[in-house]
Amino acid sequence: MEKFNHTVTEFILVGFTQDPVMQLVLFFLFLMVYSVTVVGNITLIVLIWTDSRLHTPMYFFIGNLSFLDLWYSTVYTPKIMVNCVSEDKSISFAGCVAQFLFSGGLAYSECYLLAAMAYDRYMAISKPLLYAQVMTGGICVGLVAASYLGAFVICGIFTHKTFTMTFCGDNVINDFFCDLPPLVKLACDVQANYHILLYFVLASNVLTPIVFILAFYLFIILAILRIRSTQGQLKAFSTCSSHLISVTLNFGSILYIYYHPSSSYSLQQDKIVSLFYTVVFPMLNPLIYSLRNKDVKEALKKLLKMS
Repeated sequence: MEKFNHTVTEFILVGFTQDPVMQLVLFFLFLMVYSVTVVGNITLIVLIWTDSRLHTPMYFFIGNLSFLDLWYSTVYTPKIMVNCVSEDKSISFAGCVAQFLFSGGLAYSECYLLAAMAYDRYMAISKPLLYAQVMTGGICVGLVAASYLGAFVICGIFTHKTFTMTFCGDNVINDFFCDLPPLVKLACDVQANYHILLYFVLASNVLTPIVFILAFYLFIILAILRIRSTQGQLKAFSTCSSHLISVTLNFGSILYIYYHPSSSYSLQQDKIVSLFYTVVFPMLNPLIYSLRNKDVKEALKKLLKMS
């Protein structure tokens, strides 16, 4: 079995700024964002778990999305906060491997999960009479399990291929986490087959879910247009609006990072975009799925009264 081949034992994460005052400001900012992320996602999971009205396929997927966001944010934010207040900006080679694996696996799992959620909305709106028969508990669990399994298997292979490259000379990563673009810049033996594998990973984990989501929403739009009343159309579309916002935010940022032209490549711009999909979006998703959702609001009121 091929072993990791590298000439460095750790990497240095540059982060956002070297100004001590700004680092302290960023620490408290990230602490606030992470606290809201943890409280928001755990609250949503508890509501879905405890309230029988939310025991439906749609909320099952939303609960798993909250779990993913909670885990996903934890991969990055604690390390970012430590680097803001510590003079030691290093991350071990093994730590970088773990962060790369889990960040990719969780991000791609979310892409598949969003596609599964689009399928759920397609069945609910386009084939309502078959919805209960098709979207059984076993099917829902199977879709979530397949999302995790497919993402982590492919990302595991890609992680192994990435960290068996030789990292020579400079070990400074001009980013706040072990991301692909800055790591590739540090490698001195990037081969053609690695780029082929990269395109395969992005096509299977990002483009394929996008194609399925677009196809499902095409059928959803056709089904909504067949509804005669305007009120019925708005009600049907309202069940998809939160999901559409999540899809736009998630895939928009990923496509920007990995598909914008190399001539316009900017690490500083990528840091800002990466910050949104790694730290900010996991905080926003519970708000997206709860603020405009009557059932979640009622479940929250019930939980507060019981408290």
